[in-house]
Amino acid sequence: MGNINTVDVEAVVKQVLESMMDRGAATGTAAAAGGHGQIPKTARVAMLTALEKYEVKEFPIPEVGDGDILVKVEGCGICGTDAHEFKKDPFGLIPVALGHEGTGEIVKMGKNVTKDSAGKPLNVGDKVVTCMIFKDNPDITMFDLNKQNVGGADVYGLLPDDDIHLNGWFSDYILIREGSTVFNVSDLDLKSRILIEPCAVLIHAVERAKSTGILRFNSRVVVQGCGPIGLICIAVLRTMGIENIVAVDGEQKRLDFAKEMGAGKSVSFKEHKGIEALTKAVEDAFGGYPADFAFQCTGAPAAHSNIYKFIRNGGGLCELGFFINNGDATINPHLDICSKELTIVGSWVYTLRDYATTFDFLKRAKGIGLPIDKLITHEFPLDQINEAHVTNLKMEGLKIAIINK
Repeated sequence: MGNINTVDVEAVVKQVLESMMDRGAATGTAAAAGGHGQIPKTARVAMLTALEKYEVKEFPIPEVGDGDILVKVEGCGICGTDAHEFKKDPFGLIPVALGHEGTGEIVKMGKNVTKDSAGKPLNVGDKVVTCMIFKDNPDITMFDLNKQNVGGADVYGLLPDDDIHLNGWFSDYILIREGSTVFNVSDLDLKSRILIEPCAVLIHAVERAKSTGILRFNSRVVVQGCGPIGLICIAVLRTMGIENIVAVDGEQKRLDFAKEMGAGKSVSFKEHKGIEALTKAVEDAFGGYPADFAFQCTGAPAAHSNIYKFIRNGGGLCELGFFINNGDATINPHLDICSKELTIVGSWVYTLRDYATTFDFLKRAKGIGLPIDKLITHEFPLDQINEAHVTNLKMEGLKIAIINK
């Protein structure tokens, strides 16, 4: 080979490095916009401005602080809590940006953001979900997760409106602020990510049920209420290896789906008049025996009153249907609780630990062939959010989702 001038070599190296830096900068810009070009200056937000009335408004996308994350929203499920707020505004939040079952892609991060709440690295382009905001409670960490459930914290999608406005997942973009919990769930598909929040509710409920020491592999378990919550409850039980599950509901389509999710048998309360007949039908489904354990997944006081009749002496009950105050239930403490020596636990939403466990549940459910994705029966774009909520209220499907194309 001939001699190569040192100056020439340096010039070539410099040119190559500059070229690589230019390409890297271009790639970083594209990644920062989530593969959708530059980040726009404004975002559309579906604001609930009055009862049963959303308006899609545009707000400026604010500066991203050193501990903040800007996420381009891909989708968000409609929860029963959203339905209550849509109909009655029980939390007095109107005007409010709702949506707390959301997920999306990081498009911009503050310089101090390097990892998620479980210690997993975070980068632009990662898919994420949020859980709680503990900005005023520094004692809550991933290493002490069971101190309190979500009742002691704020949640995106149920925040009072402020000058940022990008507070809920029913939007194009959401600004996750410093002090929030966030999880990298890039290894889950979109529908699974949308279902994380409701699934965490059931992971928590089953963990509460297990604390009684009564729920076992061979337990006879009745699940009352086969909306999304009850159906996910069945799926969680099935992934644990529990097979003797009876579903109770009044809608045949939901009972049919309950069997797809893992229930062995089903009972329609519409086919049995009176609690005695319904109780016998449940026992017949178990081969003539009452249940060892029951999950009450409806928000109906009458359903709570009935659930005790399905449970054997020394059995257990997990009540998780009342996310808001739906009124009083009538029971006979002697006959329903004391003489039976029932062990009862209540369950309300979830803890951070349950959220992390949910990711593995979703993978396990799919691994054994449970049709979790089929829970999402309807998809609407953001500008049809009013129609989506009406569809949800009519119970025309199971889980209704807002999907941003």
